[in-house]
Amino acid sequence: MHYEANKQQPHRLRRGLLLTAAIAATGALIAVPAQAQPALPGAGSSNPVVEQPAPQANFAPPNINIADGETVGVAQPIIITFKEPIEDRAAAERAIKVTSSADAPGNFYWTGDKQVRWKPAEFWPANTDVTVVAGGTTSSFHIGDAFVATVDDATKVITVTRNGEVVREMPTSLGKPGYETPNGTYIVGERLEKMTMDSSTYGVPVTDPEGYKLEVEYATRLSNSGIFIHAAPWSVGQQGYSNASHGCLNVSTEDAKWFLENSRRGDAVIVTGTQGPTLSAGDGLGDWN
Repeated sequence: MHYEANKQQPHRLRRGLLLTAAIAATGALIAVPAQAQPALPGAGSSNPVVEQPAPQANFAPPNINIADGETVGVAQPIIITFKEPIEDRAAAERAIKVTSSADAPGNFYWTGDKQVRWKPAEFWPANTDVTVVAGGTTSSFHIGDAFVATVDDATKVITVTRNGEVVREMPTSLGKPGYETPNGTYIVGERLEKMTMDSSTYGVPVTDPEGYKLEVEYATRLSNSGIFIHAAPWSVGQQGYSNASHGCLNVSTEDAKWFLENSRRGDAVIVTGTQGPTLSAGDGLGDWN
Protein backbone atom coordinates (compact mmCIF):
# COMPACT_ATOMS: atom_id res chain seq x y z
CA MET A 1 0.00 0.00 0.00
CA HIS A 2 1.06 3.56 -0.46
CA TYR A 3 1.09 6.61 1.75
CA GLU A 4 -1.28 9.40 0.76
CA ALA A 5 1.31 12.12 1.27
CA ASN A 6 4.35 12.04 0.49
CA LYS A 7 25.92 -9.29 13.14
CA GLN A 8 27.47 -8.62 14.81
CA GLN A 9 28.88 -7.85 18.21
CA PRO A 10 30.45 -4.43 18.69
CA HIS A 11 34.07 -4.31 17.59
CA ARG A 12 36.71 -3.73 20.19
CA LEU A 13 37.73 -0.07 20.14
CA ARG A 14 41.16 0.35 18.66
CA ARG A 15 43.09 2.69 20.84
CA GLY A 16 44.03 5.88 19.07
CA LEU A 17 42.33 4.90 15.80
CA LEU A 18 40.07 7.38 14.03
CA LEU A 19 38.10 6.22 11.05
CA THR A 20 37.30 9.05 8.75
CA ALA A 21 35.76 9.81 5.47
CA ALA A 22 39.00 11.59 4.70
CA ILE A 23 40.83 8.28 4.96
CA ALA A 24 38.46 6.68 2.49
CA ALA A 25 38.78 9.60 0.08
CA THR A 26 42.32 10.84 0.43
CA GLY A 27 44.20 9.18 3.29
CA ALA A 28 44.65 12.66 4.79
CA LEU A 29 44.36 11.57 8.42
CA ILE A 30 47.44 10.18 10.15
CA ALA A 31 46.73 8.08 13.25
CA VAL A 32 48.96 6.50 15.90
CA PRO A 33 49.39 2.70 15.57
CA ALA A 34 46.84 0.68 17.54
CA GLN A 35 49.35 -0.44 20.18
CA ALA A 36 50.81 2.97 20.92
CA GLN A 37 49.83 4.80 24.12
CA PRO A 38 49.04 8.51 24.28
CA ALA A 39 51.84 10.63 25.69
CA LEU A 40 51.52 11.89 29.25
CA PRO A 41 52.02 15.60 29.97
CA GLY A 42 55.74 16.36 30.03
CA ALA A 43 56.67 12.96 28.62
CA GLY A 44 58.20 12.30 25.24
CA SER A 45 56.49 10.12 22.68
CA SER A 46 57.95 8.51 19.61
CA ASN A 47 54.49 7.89 18.13
CA PRO A 48 52.39 11.02 18.68
CA VAL A 49 48.93 11.27 17.12
CA VAL A 50 49.08 13.81 14.32
CA GLU A 51 45.74 14.82 12.90
CA GLN A 52 45.88 17.08 9.92
CA PRO A 53 43.09 19.65 9.65
CA ALA A 54 40.43 19.03 7.02
CA PRO A 55 40.83 21.11 3.86
CA GLN A 56 38.87 24.34 3.59
CA ALA A 57 35.26 23.53 2.73
CA ASN A 58 34.01 24.66 -0.66
CA PHE A 59 30.45 24.90 0.68
CA ALA A 60 28.41 26.73 3.32
CA PRO A 61 27.42 24.84 6.49
CA PRO A 62 25.13 22.06 5.19
CA ASN A 63 22.31 20.05 6.75
CA ILE A 64 23.12 16.65 8.27
CA ASN A 65 20.17 14.25 8.48
CA ILE A 66 21.04 12.83 11.90
CA ALA A 67 20.53 15.23 14.80
CA ASP A 68 23.22 15.82 17.38
CA GLY A 69 22.63 13.34 20.22
CA GLU A 70 20.21 11.17 18.23
CA THR A 71 20.29 7.36 18.32
CA VAL A 72 19.72 5.59 14.99
CA GLY A 73 19.83 2.05 13.65
CA VAL A 74 22.71 0.13 12.12
CA ALA A 75 21.53 0.68 8.52
CA GLN A 76 21.27 4.48 8.73
CA PRO A 77 23.30 6.37 6.09
CA ILE A 78 24.67 9.86 6.71
CA ILE A 79 23.00 12.34 4.35
CA ILE A 80 24.59 15.76 3.83
CA THR A 81 22.49 18.30 1.94
CA PHE A 82 24.16 21.46 0.67
CA LYS A 83 22.64 24.90 0.20
CA GLU A 84 24.11 25.28 -3.29
CA PRO A 85 25.13 22.81 -6.03
CA ILE A 86 28.64 21.42 -5.62
CA GLU A 87 30.87 21.65 -8.67
CA ASP A 88 33.99 20.01 -7.22
CA ARG A 89 32.71 16.88 -5.51
CA ALA A 90 36.14 15.53 -4.66
CA ALA A 91 37.02 18.75 -2.82
CA ALA A 92 33.77 18.57 -0.88
CA GLU A 93 34.47 14.99 0.15
CA ARG A 94 37.93 15.95 1.39
CA ALA A 95 36.36 18.62 3.61
CA ILE A 96 33.96 16.16 5.29
CA LYS A 97 35.18 14.17 8.25
CA VAL A 98 33.46 11.08 9.68
CA THR A 99 34.90 9.46 12.81
CA SER A 100 33.56 6.47 14.72
CA SER A 101 34.44 4.62 17.91
CA ALA A 102 34.55 1.25 16.13
CA ASP A 103 35.88 0.16 12.77
CA ALA A 104 33.42 1.21 10.06
CA PRO A 105 35.18 1.97 6.77
CA GLY A 106 32.82 3.27 4.14
CA ASN A 107 32.39 5.52 1.15
CA PHE A 108 30.69 8.58 -0.33
CA TYR A 109 28.04 8.43 -3.04
CA TRP A 110 26.18 11.34 -4.59
CA THR A 111 22.44 11.57 -5.28
CA GLY A 112 22.63 14.95 -7.03
CA ASP A 113 24.70 18.12 -7.06
CA LYS A 114 23.32 19.18 -3.67
CA GLN A 115 23.45 15.92 -1.73
CA VAL A 116 26.14 13.43 -0.80
CA ARG A 117 25.67 10.34 1.35
CA TRP A 118 28.11 8.22 3.32
CA LYS A 119 27.61 4.77 4.79
CA PRO A 120 29.86 2.00 6.02
CA ALA A 121 30.61 -0.94 3.74
CA GLU A 122 28.54 -3.13 6.07
CA PHE A 123 25.98 -2.23 8.72
CA TRP A 124 27.37 -0.03 11.48
CA PRO A 125 28.69 -1.99 14.47
CA ALA A 126 26.05 -1.88 17.21
CA ASN A 127 26.45 0.71 19.95
CA THR A 128 29.00 2.86 18.13
CA ASP A 129 29.50 6.62 18.55
CA VAL A 130 29.88 8.64 15.36
CA THR A 131 30.80 12.26 14.68
CA VAL A 132 30.37 14.06 11.36
CA VAL A 133 32.02 17.43 10.67
CA ALA A 134 31.13 19.14 7.40
CA GLY A 135 31.98 22.77 6.70
CA GLY A 136 30.92 24.19 10.05
CA THR A 137 28.10 21.72 10.75
CA THR A 138 28.77 19.00 13.33
CA SER A 139 26.63 16.10 14.50
CA SER A 140 27.63 13.53 17.09
CA PHE A 141 25.19 10.63 17.30
CA HIS A 142 24.91 7.04 18.51
CA ILE A 143 24.27 3.78 16.68
CA GLY A 144 21.96 1.68 18.84
CA ASP A 145 21.45 -2.06 19.07
CA ALA A 146 21.51 -4.12 15.87
CA PHE A 147 17.73 -4.38 15.35
CA VAL A 148 17.27 -6.31 12.09
CA ALA A 149 14.09 -7.83 10.64
CA THR A 150 14.21 -10.45 7.88
CA VAL A 151 11.36 -11.96 5.88
CA ASP A 152 11.45 -14.70 3.26
CA ASP A 153 8.40 -15.00 1.03
CA ALA A 154 8.71 -18.78 1.35
CA THR A 155 7.90 -18.68 5.09
CA LYS A 156 5.91 -15.42 5.26
CA VAL A 157 7.29 -14.78 8.75
CA ILE A 158 9.13 -11.63 9.82
CA THR A 159 11.95 -12.64 12.16
CA VAL A 160 13.28 -9.80 14.30
CA THR A 161 16.68 -10.01 15.97
CA ARG A 162 18.36 -7.67 18.41
CA ASN A 163 22.15 -8.02 18.48
CA GLY A 164 21.77 -11.42 16.83
CA GLU A 165 19.15 -12.81 19.22
CA VAL A 166 15.64 -13.56 17.98
CA VAL A 167 13.18 -11.37 19.91
CA ARG A 168 9.97 -11.77 17.87
CA GLU A 169 8.46 -13.70 14.97
CA MET A 170 5.50 -12.14 13.15
CA PRO A 171 3.40 -13.89 10.47
CA THR A 172 2.96 -11.62 7.46
CA SER A 173 1.22 -11.33 4.11
CA LEU A 174 3.29 -9.70 1.36
CA GLY A 175 2.39 -8.32 -2.06
CA LYS A 176 0.01 -10.45 -4.13
CA PRO A 177 0.59 -11.26 -7.84
CA GLY A 178 0.93 -8.03 -9.78
CA TYR A 179 1.92 -6.14 -6.63
CA GLU A 180 4.87 -8.23 -5.46
CA THR A 181 6.92 -6.73 -2.65
CA PRO A 182 10.39 -5.74 -3.93
CA ASN A 183 13.31 -7.73 -2.56
CA GLY A 184 16.23 -6.02 -0.88
CA THR A 185 17.31 -4.19 2.24
CA TYR A 186 14.98 -1.48 3.48
CA ILE A 187 15.75 1.24 6.04
CA VAL A 188 13.15 2.09 8.67
CA GLY A 189 11.87 5.65 8.20
CA GLU A 190 8.94 7.40 9.82
CA ARG A 191 6.55 5.63 12.19
CA LEU A 192 2.90 6.66 12.29
CA GLU A 193 0.29 5.42 14.75
CA LYS A 194 -2.43 6.25 12.21
CA MET A 195 -2.30 7.13 8.52
CA THR A 196 -4.48 7.10 5.42
CA MET A 197 -3.43 4.89 2.52
CA ASP A 198 -4.74 5.88 -0.91
CA SER A 199 -4.21 3.90 -4.11
CA SER A 200 -4.73 7.01 -6.24
CA THR A 201 -1.31 8.29 -5.12
CA TYR A 202 0.29 5.70 -7.42
CA GLY A 203 -2.22 5.83 -10.25
CA VAL A 204 -4.98 3.40 -9.22
CA PRO A 205 -8.31 5.22 -8.74
CA VAL A 206 -10.16 4.51 -5.52
CA THR A 207 -13.11 3.35 -7.67
CA ASP A 208 -10.96 0.71 -9.40
CA PRO A 209 -11.46 -2.92 -8.28
CA GLU A 210 -7.91 -2.74 -6.87
CA GLY A 211 -8.39 0.75 -5.48
CA TYR A 212 -8.59 1.67 -1.82
CA LYS A 213 -8.58 4.55 0.62
CA LEU A 214 -8.51 3.53 4.23
CA GLU A 215 -7.01 4.42 7.57
CA VAL A 216 -4.49 1.98 9.02
CA GLU A 217 -2.83 1.76 12.40
CA TYR A 218 0.82 1.38 13.43
CA ALA A 219 2.46 2.00 10.07
CA THR A 220 6.26 1.89 9.89
CA ARG A 221 7.66 3.23 6.62
CA LEU A 222 10.22 1.03 4.86
CA SER A 223 10.46 2.83 1.51
CA ASN A 224 9.63 6.19 0.00
CA SER A 225 7.82 4.29 -2.75
CA GLY A 226 5.15 3.30 -0.25
CA ILE A 227 6.12 0.03 1.42
CA PHE A 228 5.15 -0.18 5.11
CA ILE A 229 4.83 -2.73 7.87
CA HIS A 230 1.34 -2.00 9.19
CA ALA A 231 -1.64 -3.45 10.99
CA ALA A 232 -3.98 -5.33 8.65
CA PRO A 233 -6.61 -7.06 10.80
CA TRP A 234 -8.59 -7.89 7.64
CA SER A 235 -5.85 -10.28 6.45
CA VAL A 236 -4.89 -12.04 9.69
CA GLY A 237 -6.20 -15.31 8.28
CA GLN A 238 -3.77 -15.06 5.37
CA GLN A 239 -0.75 -13.86 7.32
CA GLY A 240 1.85 -16.62 7.35
CA TYR A 241 0.08 -18.47 4.54
CA SER A 242 -0.59 -16.38 1.42
CA ASN A 243 0.05 -12.95 -0.05
CA ALA A 244 -2.80 -10.45 -0.18
CA SER A 245 -1.35 -6.94 0.07
CA HIS A 246 -0.52 -4.33 -2.55
CA GLY A 247 3.17 -4.56 -1.59
CA CYS A 248 3.22 -3.78 2.11
CA LEU A 249 4.04 -6.26 4.87
CA ASN A 250 0.66 -6.87 6.52
CA VAL A 251 0.78 -8.02 10.14
CA SER A 252 -1.62 -8.23 13.07
CA THR A 253 -2.45 -5.10 15.04
CA GLU A 254 -0.49 -6.44 18.03
CA ASP A 255 2.62 -7.14 15.95
CA ALA A 256 2.40 -3.82 14.08
CA LYS A 257 2.18 -1.92 17.39
CA TRP A 258 5.16 -3.85 18.79
CA PHE A 259 7.28 -3.22 15.72
CA LEU A 260 6.51 0.51 15.66
CA GLU A 261 7.31 0.87 19.37
CA ASN A 262 10.53 -1.16 19.29
CA SER A 263 12.12 -0.13 16.00
CA ARG A 264 13.88 3.16 15.35
CA ARG A 265 14.89 5.19 12.33
CA GLY A 266 17.76 3.49 10.54
CA ASP A 267 16.94 -0.10 11.52
CA ALA A 268 17.09 -2.70 8.75
CA VAL A 269 14.37 -4.84 7.17
CA ILE A 270 15.56 -7.45 4.65
CA VAL A 271 13.07 -9.00 2.20
CA THR A 272 13.99 -12.06 0.10
CA GLY A 273 12.34 -14.65 -2.11
CA THR A 274 9.53 -12.65 -3.71
CA GLN A 275 8.76 -12.51 -7.43
CA GLY A 276 9.19 -8.74 -7.35
CA PRO A 277 12.13 -6.60 -8.50
CA THR A 278 14.85 -5.28 -6.21
CA LEU A 279 14.10 -2.11 -4.27
CA SER A 280 15.73 0.82 -6.04
CA ALA A 281 18.93 2.17 -4.51
CA GLY A 282 17.55 5.60 -5.41
CA ASP A 283 14.38 5.15 -3.38
CA GLY A 284 15.73 7.27 -0.51
CA LEU A 285 15.53 4.32 1.88
CA GLY A 286 17.12 1.78 -0.45
CA ASP A 287 20.78 2.72 -0.03
CA TRP A 288 21.92 -0.86 0.65
CA ASN A 289 20.67 -2.23 -2.69
